[in-house]
Amino acid sequence: MTIFEQRESAIRAYGRVYPETFKTARGAIITDEKGNEYIDFFAGAGVLNFGHNNERMTRAMITYLEEGGILHSLDMQTTAKADFMQAFTDTILKPRDMPHKMQFMGPTGTNAVEAAMKLARRATGRTDIVAFSHGFHGMTLGALAATANQYFRGAAGVPLNHVYHEPFGCATPCHGCNQGCGLDQLESLRARYKDPSSGLLPPAAFLLETIQAEGGVNIASREWIQSLASLAKEIGAVLIIDDIQVGCGRTGSYFSFDSLGIQPDIICLAKGIGGVGTPMAMNLVHPDLDKHWSPGEHTGTFRGQNLSFIAGKVALEYFRDDTLMADVSEKSELISQYLKPLLNADKSLQLRGKGMIFGLDMGDGERAAAIVQECFRNGLILSACGTGGKVLKLIPPLTISREELISGLDILMNAVRNIMEEAA
Repeated sequence: MTIFEQRESAIRAYGRVYPETFKTARGAIITDEKGNEYIDFFAGAGVLNFGHNNERMTRAMITYLEEGGILHSLDMQTTAKADFMQAFTDTILKPRDMPHKMQFMGPTGTNAVEAAMKLARRATGRTDIVAFSHGFHGMTLGALAATANQYFRGAAGVPLNHVYHEPFGCATPCHGCNQGCGLDQLESLRARYKDPSSGLLPPAAFLLETIQAEGGVNIASREWIQSLASLAKEIGAVLIIDDIQVGCGRTGSYFSFDSLGIQPDIICLAKGIGGVGTPMAMNLVHPDLDKHWSPGEHTGTFRGQNLSFIAGKVALEYFRDDTLMADVSEKSELISQYLKPLLNADKSLQLRGKGMIFGLDMGDGERAAAIVQECFRNGLILSACGTGGKVLKLIPPLTISREELISGLDILMNAVRNIMEEAA
């Protein structure tokens, strides 16, 4: 037995799916201790947008360490933090005319969601928050209340109150989902909020992902998103966009909502924002909401992640021009065109995606799990998501080479065909 089997908690998950011990990684390639190489279509669940051990970022971090740069600072002021904040302001916020403040919390996405929910309740004086079917927002109790997956919710041990779920407005209904784009349900909800005798009080906030990554790569329709944003404004609710997995360039623009014609009140960011894989979480908060905080009301020991500020600043350099996003657009088209023959061969399959996040819906969790294992045996790491794990999720590093991307897609295509033939 390995030390992991002997001593690591039964809670371990990915170590069971990928049962090798990994030693090194660079770019889109991970190498195990035996020297076997794997193309990474998982990228740390969306953390490694810029690849493993990105050379530009690791060099900046090494220099910072060699110069004795501050590593831990709570929320004190440091040069690393100032440089990151200025770069983020100049590169991301000012071009979009966004007045939002930056709130750092640590060290992961669920902390960002917790803070956003807390502030929305504080600012509005309301209790309930509306989240959406198939959404995933984290594992701590507040964020878990907004997470729809019963498997995760079942581990809470206490009631998960003050969040209720409405149908998500999918642009394309997924397998087993007959809710259309959700516009009718949204109009019904609007009518109930406006009816003083409906018994339904307006919520503190609407919390959603524009693309539900863990939920099955479900993509919200533009019309539904805009209608929801309008509804939030009408009833004085806070609009919170959880961009933790699909932000930072993943969808072909820095924010997943850039092309949707909305401006959220709070944007939750984590995962890719740290650049190189070190932890970092940040909320962008509209000043009208941020004024409701008092100093130190929401803290976190690791909210001063200076190595993440260093690497994150280098990551922002990728967004000084359109080079990377143009490359993402080309790779997105390549992925789509490469996988379409699978859909032609089996009409039960569905492909959903935007930028460089794609979901191949197999309609069956056991079949998807078998494909994941077949891919792993042949040198490709990818994960399954969605209800019952029936959706194969492709989230390779944005910086993956075209050759590596094609090689990974070849492995995936062969695995899908092999498993489908066995099942026939």
